[in-house]
Amino acid sequence: MPRLYHTLSAASISLLSGLLHAAEPLSLPAQTILGGGNDDQDLRLPLARHTLDSERIHAANAGANLSEPLQRVPGLVALNRQNYAQDLQISSRGFGARSQFGVRGVRLVQDGIPLTMPDGQGQPALFDLDGLQRIEVLRGPLTTLYGNASGGIIQGYTGEAPFHPTLDTRTLIGSDGLWRSRLRYGGQHGDLNISANVSRLETDGYRDHSETRRDIANLRLGWDLDDASSLTLLINSLHQPGTQDPLGLTRDQLRQDRRQAPPQAETFDTRKSVTHNQAGINYQRRLGNDDLLTLMVYGGERDMQQFLGFSGGNPGAGGGVIELDRRFGGGELGWQRDTRLFDLPVTLAAGIAYHYQGEQRRGFVNEQGLKGGLMRDEFNAVDSQEAYLISTWQLAPRWELVAGLRHTRVEFDSDDDFLADGQDDSGHTRSQRANPAIGLNWNWTPQLSLYAALGQGFETPTFQELAYREDGAGMNPALKPSVSRDGELGLKWRDDQTRLDLALFHSRVRDEIVTGPNQVFTGRSTYTNAGRSTRRGIEFSIEQDFAHGVSGYLAYTWLDASYDSYENADGTRYDGNRLPGVPRHSAYAELLWQPAGTGFHTAIEAQGMSRRYATDDNLHSASGYGVVHWRAGYRHQLGNLTLEPFARLENLTDRDYVGSLIVNGAGDRYYEPAPGRSWLAGLGVQYQWR
Repeated sequence: MPRLYHTLSAASISLLSGLLHAAEPLSLPAQTILGGGNDDQDLRLPLARHTLDSERIHAANAGANLSEPLQRVPGLVALNRQNYAQDLQISSRGFGARSQFGVRGVRLVQDGIPLTMPDGQGQPALFDLDGLQRIEVLRGPLTTLYGNASGGIIQGYTGEAPFHPTLDTRTLIGSDGLWRSRLRYGGQHGDLNISANVSRLETDGYRDHSETRRDIANLRLGWDLDDASSLTLLINSLHQPGTQDPLGLTRDQLRQDRRQAPPQAETFDTRKSVTHNQAGINYQRRLGNDDLLTLMVYGGERDMQQFLGFSGGNPGAGGGVIELDRRFGGGELGWQRDTRLFDLPVTLAAGIAYHYQGEQRRGFVNEQGLKGGLMRDEFNAVDSQEAYLISTWQLAPRWELVAGLRHTRVEFDSDDDFLADGQDDSGHTRSQRANPAIGLNWNWTPQLSLYAALGQGFETPTFQELAYREDGAGMNPALKPSVSRDGELGLKWRDDQTRLDLALFHSRVRDEIVTGPNQVFTGRSTYTNAGRSTRRGIEFSIEQDFAHGVSGYLAYTWLDASYDSYENADGTRYDGNRLPGVPRHSAYAELLWQPAGTGFHTAIEAQGMSRRYATDDNLHSASGYGVVHWRAGYRHQLGNLTLEPFARLENLTDRDYVGSLIVNGAGDRYYEPAPGRSWLAGLGVQYQWR
């Protein structure tokens, strides 16, 4: 197995775009268009789509976590775990709720560059929130055409830099020693468009043993090479040293002191250090016959060291200190053409993609916070090869059909170099599947559209989920991908004052990947396949503009997610039990006042969810809750200088509640409490040369 891999090929995720006139076909390019997408087009898209603009992304908040703007999207549960060592917890229609680290089941993309690895695990901390102009969240069967995920796609678009050179800074302070500052520059220099920013976050954390420092740097360079082609370079860097991990709490510990860290956190000094660097190039060229060619290549490295809450010194346990040295890359080559077939306007998009990650994994004994003897040494590699064909048909002036097929092949390889334990834990597993999807949209009136869609999803286990068996360390080749069959009916309404979305969905999942029983031998969770599960639900959102600068927003989700058949390793059956980590009800509401011409805005936010189970047996749970927040900001122009002070209060009633759950967590440590009443305040300063 080669230890270094240099990728050539091209990569990304496709996205729907390009509505021009009612008589023209809906454009569905094979490559994400940088800065593309238009809210005017979504009345013709047969899927659930929500867009968060720059104002929503940066609305008087810390600007540090993707969960801040995503809370308003129906169907999505985006939770700040108050644990920067484990990142956010994001699930879509129940997919990904089991994840104990990173994001599963939902693809993450920024400017066409995947932030999700080939094995399906993504890191939301990699999003450049300071530079984002827009976030789009897509759900529904058609999203399965874009890769290894069942819950949908979250993608961010970096904004074009302003024509005049602009420098701005934003600094804030808040509860629990929170401090964050960023510096950003943007401007047009001839044919070169430059956007760059750097930021640092520091916090003591709400809970004990949760101190964090995070440094992020991002650069975007865009060239208009000529009238028909463009090139974009993106460079991202994340450095997060020695982030303390407060672990989860048991029910008794939560009652005694919700801000504490369990004794294991102090004994083994649980913490994580991460350095992540990546770069990508996105090239697009339109040919004279209206063909559009897209090419994207990306690559990067990720180094991680994590001290877990146990020693890991038992034979086969694999160690309580994990070190990963990862290299990844890939790309996508896509082609699109507007043409006519059977005398109907048609857009065809086709492409091939290749993605690779290879990592050296080592495990060492955790000797009360110090790295001890070697317990595991292996090289793991995963690569995926994909090919797709997508078509959009203008059946009539008000009818559009989208149909496509994506074939994905994923291979996992593990080469064990630690033979001192007397066994070779090397392994290999391969998965492949062709996923079809079809959607039909009808524009009943210029303001109202109805749609229906069917599709099949495919979700492989991540290498972290494959890394341990029930009897100890070593690849678990018995863990299979899950397959979902999805259906959706939807309605959309748009006019000058009102924006309404309604979606009814149903998913049947075979071989659901679930967290297995707690492993006393390894000290960590293992994973297995459940038989079958079902998700069905309703997503509703409405945004309404009123007089005098007042607007309101409401999002609500009802989701019934349960096991149809599931027998645990010890023979216990969980048929009919609810999927852990998934609330049946969740809601977000906002009332905003933004008087025209004043630069002032203020809003009251309310959010909440119903009971969530922490375990497959449904014997442990977190109660439902509802909390209220307040925010305000003011924007004042002084010539070329702009000042923007802002403030925010969260959990105004100081309610105690559990923010997130560690599904089937080891040692019954399921609970991650949310902060009580907290505050932040800051000032943004911008100067533009004219």
